[in-house]
Amino acid sequence: MKTHGFHHVAIICSDYQRSKRFYVEVLGFPVIQETYRSARNSYKLDLQVGEGDAIELFSFPNPPPRPSTPEACGLRHLAFKVADLDASVAALQAKGVDVEAIRLDELTGKRFTFFKDPDGLPLEMYEI
Repeated sequence: MKTHGFHHVAIICSDYQRSKRFYVEVLGFPVIQETYRSARNSYKLDLQVGEGDAIELFSFPNPPPRPSTPEACGLRHLAFKVADLDASVAALQAKGVDVEAIRLDELTGKRFTFFKDPDGLPLEMYEI
C-alpha cells in the first residue's frame, strides 16, 4: 500500500457552535463545506487546514467523553505546522486561548507547544 498523506482528520465535538467558532474564528481555518444531516441530527463541517489537509468537525447527540488527556489509548493529539511559533502563541493568547510553555523537541531541536480545543482535545503547534 502506498499512501500520499492524510486526507482528513475527524473530530467529534460536544458543542458544535462553540467548536465551530474555535476552529474557524480562533484558529482561522476556512470552511470548505457545512452540512446538516437530519437523519443523524448531526452537523459535518469541513475545514481547510493546509494545502490539501482538512478537519471534519462532527456533532452527534450525546457523544461519550474522552477517557483522559492525553494518554488515552487511540489518537493522542493533532499537531499543526507553524512557521513562527512565538507569533502563533501570541495570536492564540490574544483570543483567550491558554497555551502551555514552549518546549524544545530533544530529538529534532524544533520548538513546540500545546493548547486545547473546547472539548479538551490536545492540539500542538510545531515550528517548522
